[in-house]
This record gives sequence, C-alpha cells and structure tokens, in this order.
Amino acid sequence: QLQLVQSGGGLVQPGGSLRLSCVASGPTLDYYDIGWFRQAPGKEREGVSCISDSDGSTYYTDSVKGRFTISRDNGKGTIYLQMNNLQPEDTAVYYCGADFRLFGVCSLSSGEYTFWGQGTQVIVSS
Repeated sequence: QLQLVQSGGGLVQPGGSLRLSCVASGPTLDYYDIGWFRQAPGKEREGVSCISDSDGSTYYTDSVKGRFTISRDNGKGTIYLQMNNLQPEDTAVYYCGADFRLFGVCSLSSGEYTFWGQGTQVIVSS
C-alpha cells in the first residue's frame, strides 16, 4: 500500500518559514488527493490545505491563507507545504495524508483520508 514519509519540521521564530515534504512509496500519487493536517495538544486534527488530483485545485483553511502553499510533484512522488510568516498558533504536529478518489475535489476533513505520514513537529516560538 501507499506509504508516506515526512520531513522538514523544526523550530522557527515567529515570521520564519519552513517547508514540509512528504515522500510517497509504493503506488504512485496519481489518482490521489493530498492533504496537510495539523494537531495541537488537546485539540482535534485540523485540515490545513489540500490539492486535488483531478484538476490541481487547492484549498486552505482561513487561518493560513496567504501564508501557506501546497504543491505536488507526482513524478517525484513528493508533496510539499511551504509555510511562510509562521505564527505561534501554527505550532502543532503536521501530517500529510492521501485520499484515493477518481472525481470531485479534495477535502479538508481528515476522515476522508486513508494513508498518512508519520507526522512532524512544528514549533513557532521566540
């Protein structure tokens, strides 16, 4: 089955940037919608961004619009989340997920996703 391995987390100061990567093995990412999610302590997993396989359309939760950018390279089997102007409220464990689907747009609901990366910690603090 599809496996996702993440990298790129770490500690940054407010206003800093990080790029998260998620590398797929097994089946290609073709036909998969990809999402990035995050979970802060004591909170439920929140959808951050997703990108549809069908048309490449992207979606973002309001709190990250204009700061985060999701992208994918199916040839490399890699998904990225570029995070700019990070703020303390962005602190969380971030997960990439893959959702096999043949039509429709991607979802920011974690329950729609079947395959998950291992998670990576992002801490934004001065």
